[in-house]
Amino acid sequence: MFDVIVAGGGPTGMMLAGELRLHGVHVLVLEKSPEPHKHVRALGLHARSIEVMAQRGLLDRFLAHGQQHQTGGFFAAIYKPWPGRLDSAHAYTLAIPQPTTDRLLGERAAELGAEVRRGCEVVGLSQDEDGVTVELADGTRLRSRYLVGCDGGRSTVRKLLGVGFPGESAKREALLGEMEVTAEPETITAVVTEVRKTHKWFGLGPSGPGVYRVVVPAEGVTEDRSVQPTLEDFKRQLHVYAGTDFGVHSPRWLSRFGDATRLAERYRVGRVLLAGDAAHVHPPLGGQGLNLGIQDAFNLGWKLAAEVNGWAPDGLLDSYHAERHPVAADVLDNTRAQGALMSTDPDSQAMRRLVSELMDFEEVTRYLTEKLVGIGIRYDFGEGHQLLGRRLRDLELKQGRLYELTHGGRGLLLDQTGRLSVAGWADRVDHVVDVSEELDVPAVLLRPDGHVAWVGEDQQDLLEQLPTWFGAA
Repeated sequence: MFDVIVAGGGPTGMMLAGELRLHGVHVLVLEKSPEPHKHVRALGLHARSIEVMAQRGLLDRFLAHGQQHQTGGFFAAIYKPWPGRLDSAHAYTLAIPQPTTDRLLGERAAELGAEVRRGCEVVGLSQDEDGVTVELADGTRLRSRYLVGCDGGRSTVRKLLGVGFPGESAKREALLGEMEVTAEPETITAVVTEVRKTHKWFGLGPSGPGVYRVVVPAEGVTEDRSVQPTLEDFKRQLHVYAGTDFGVHSPRWLSRFGDATRLAERYRVGRVLLAGDAAHVHPPLGGQGLNLGIQDAFNLGWKLAAEVNGWAPDGLLDSYHAERHPVAADVLDNTRAQGALMSTDPDSQAMRRLVSELMDFEEVTRYLTEKLVGIGIRYDFGEGHQLLGRRLRDLELKQGRLYELTHGGRGLLLDQTGRLSVAGWADRVDHVVDVSEELDVPAVLLRPDGHVAWVGEDQQDLLEQLPTWFGAA
């Protein structure tokens, strides 16, 4: 019997598997696809996901395969200068194709001891008070204490649970693929710049020697959205919108996507949970999808491990839904807003011009950027210090950096007074006495995901707060 079965071996599933293995949880990842996906649906990591990798000691691996950028244009493709004074020591985006992200997270999970089985499709499940029975397409039955569905927007786990997935069906669709072109780069740049003045769902960008990533509206291609697009579909749509097909040929892969927007009503039903696209789908505006899933896994991993290992306080596992569901709802709202601002009708264009004017104020651009890159999130921990519920950035300490202390996925008391103690919780919480010129409070208690659970200097107050997140002494 496994402790946790993870259905889905994409970035959310592999991130979760790695987080669980940090705490000794026996994990099995089931992935329907027999081979890793080659489709480059996501193009990079935002600041909060970069912080997550730094918190677990993975950032150097990702930096070796990506390129750092500080460029505007994330919100509704309105280009403004990258804002200053973002609340992060990693205030940049990392351009890295999704297959590379998938591979690096998969390697990490395997290094930590996660078992991964490919070509295994979940077709049934049932649960009781002791665990979950998972049925595979080949008739195999597996047993685990918990199951997490990380199996994408068409999640089988979610459907088997009967969890509602309300929202809006796709109103717009686009073709997406990678292919070679014969047109000169200067010609491509000039044509794309002109077309994008009115059609923001259009683009060609280099993704390798002679290879371009092509996005073009799919209106009128087919009424059946399940039909795989062809190279001829791309050529025809490129002619419609650009007056040329740029000589596209030799496709690497072809697909389609839409602006469907849906959010699962519940992230947990008994011993079964949902994460990533299985819990929420939305347009790819702002590049938030993969990042949202990774951050779901980062929030869930330590909580589920605490439940498996027997020290979770009451309500800890339910706090996963309480914290992450509102975050996804906000992402759905901002992608809806971006979609409206990218429409071509006169009303939408008027709104776009107004929002563009407002974004000339750096405070507005900073607010929108922090929303898109995930560093503006504050979980509701009740009344208290302004740091409470926020993740703490990677502070420079006298003896190093903060995130170097969080690689093990444990809680952390950063104590600038030297007078505090976590006696009774030392198996779950590290106590570090150090100082930082960037931290103007005596001490902070961080959860394993880096969010501030307590601020102060009173030992008795700390002892009263520790059980909230770390269980009984």
